[in-house]
Amino acid sequence: MKKSIVLNLLLITFIISGCSKTEPNQINNGVNSFIWNGLNKFYLWQEKIPDLSDRKFSTDQQKNNYLATYNNPDNLFESLLYQRNIVDKWSWIVSDYVTLEQSFQGTTETTGMEFGLKRFKTNSSNVFGYVRYVVPGTDAANKGVKRGMIFTKVNGTTITDKNYRDLLFSKSNSYTIHLANYNSGDPITNSTTYSLSKSSFTENPIHIAKTIDEGGKKIGYLMYNSFTANFDSKLNLAFSKFKTDGVKDLIIDLRYNGGGSVRTATRLASMITGQFTGDIFAKQLWNKKYMSIVSPDALIDRFPDKIGNSEIINSLNLTNIYFITTGSSASASELIINGLLPHINVKTVGTKTHGKYVGSVTLYDSPNFTKSGVNQNHNWAMQPIVLEIVNKNNYNDKDGIDPTINIPESYGNMGVLGDKNEPLLARTIELITTGKRGSVYNKTIIELESIGNSKSNNPNYNNMYVDLK
Repeated sequence: MKKSIVLNLLLITFIISGCSKTEPNQINNGVNSFIWNGLNKFYLWQEKIPDLSDRKFSTDQQKNNYLATYNNPDNLFESLLYQRNIVDKWSWIVSDYVTLEQSFQGTTETTGMEFGLKRFKTNSSNVFGYVRYVVPGTDAANKGVKRGMIFTKVNGTTITDKNYRDLLFSKSNSYTIHLANYNSGDPITNSTTYSLSKSSFTENPIHIAKTIDEGGKKIGYLMYNSFTANFDSKLNLAFSKFKTDGVKDLIIDLRYNGGGSVRTATRLASMITGQFTGDIFAKQLWNKKYMSIVSPDALIDRFPDKIGNSEIINSLNLTNIYFITTGSSASASELIINGLLPHINVKTVGTKTHGKYVGSVTLYDSPNFTKSGVNQNHNWAMQPIVLEIVNKNNYNDKDGIDPTINIPESYGNMGVLGDKNEPLLARTIELITTGKRGSVYNKTIIELESIGNSKSNNPNYNNMYVDLK
C-alpha cells in the first residue's frame, strides 16, 4: 500500500511538472502567432517586410516552425518592424495591456514632477533636469516643487547620459533630487534637495484654462497636456466658459503635449471652430490590404458637433487660432494644427514640433484583434503604427511644423505658466494684439540638446491612436 501511494505521488508530480514546462511554450507560441497575424494585417509598412508577406509560408507548419524560433515575443515583434528607429520609431508591444490602457486614460505611477532633460553646454555627457510643470494633488505639488527648478543629481549621483534612465525611470517608488543653479547651461549643484514619492495618479490634461484681458481683447488661454479621451467632457466645459467670457482669440499651449486620441483632436477642432460640421478634418491612410476591405468613409475624420450621441460641442466659431509649440509637441498636437490649416488662419509660437505624422491602434489577441473575446491566457497587446494621417488637402509635415515666430524656452527664466509675462505666452499675446511677427526674444538664449523627459518611459509616449474599426 505504501509503495502504491509513493508511485501515485510520483506520477502526479511528473504530470504537474510536465504541464508547468509545456504551458509557457504553448502560451509563447500563441503570442507569436498573434503578433505575426496582427502585423500582417494592419502594419503600415507590411509590404516592405519580407517576413510579413502573404506568400512567406506555404503551409501552417512552415509558419509554426518560423514562429518557434523566437523564444521572446519582444524579439519577434522587433524583427518585423520597418527600419526601426529610422522610419518606425514608435511601434511597441507590452506584456500587460492593463498598464497600457491606464496610460491612455492619463493614469501612471508618478511623483507629479514633469521634467525635461538637457545636456550641459560644456560637458555634454552630463545631464540636468528642469521642471516643466507640477501636477496638482501629487507628492511633488504637496512638497513645493516649482516650475523652473533645475536638478543635477538623483539620490546623490550626478546625472549623465549613461545613467539617467536608471536614476529617474527605475521601478523604485521614490527618489531624491538635488537642485542646482542654472549657470548659463552648466548648472552648479546647491544644497537644496527634495525627496519625492510616486503614486498611481490620473492627470487632468487641462492644466490651465483662463481668460486674459489684454489690449481690449478677450483672449482664451488653454494649457493642454494630452489628448486624453476620458476628459473630453471637461474640455468641452472649459470651452463653455470661454464662450461665456466672450473669447474671440484663443491660445492653445501644446508645448509639452505628446499627443493621444485622434477622436479627441477632431472634437477639439470643432470646439475651436463649429462652422465646419461634417467637413473633412483629416484622412487616415492605412496599408493597401486594409484599405481594400474597409469603407473609405470610415477612414475620414470629420468635424463633429457632439461628444458621443448627446453632448453638444461648445464651439467658438473662430477664424484665427494660435498655438504654442516645442519639440515635445507631437502626433495629435501636430494633427490639430495641420487639420485646421485648410479651414482657418493658424499661427504657432515657440519652436519646431516633433514631426510625427503616423498613428497606431491597440491590437489584442482575439479573433478580430479587439478587446472582445480576448485570449485569457496572457495579457500581451501591440500598439503598432498602422496609418499615416493627412489633412483635407492631403498634406502633413513629416519633419515637424516650423513656428510662425521662433522663440525657445529659456531654462534660466521659465516664467509662470498662464502668467501673461511668461515669455512664450507674452510673445503670443503680442502677436494677437499687435500683429507683430518679428522675433524679439533675447538672442543669448542657449538651445541645449534634449535627451528626453519625464513622459519618455510611459507606454503612451508621443502616441497618436485610433480605435480599430
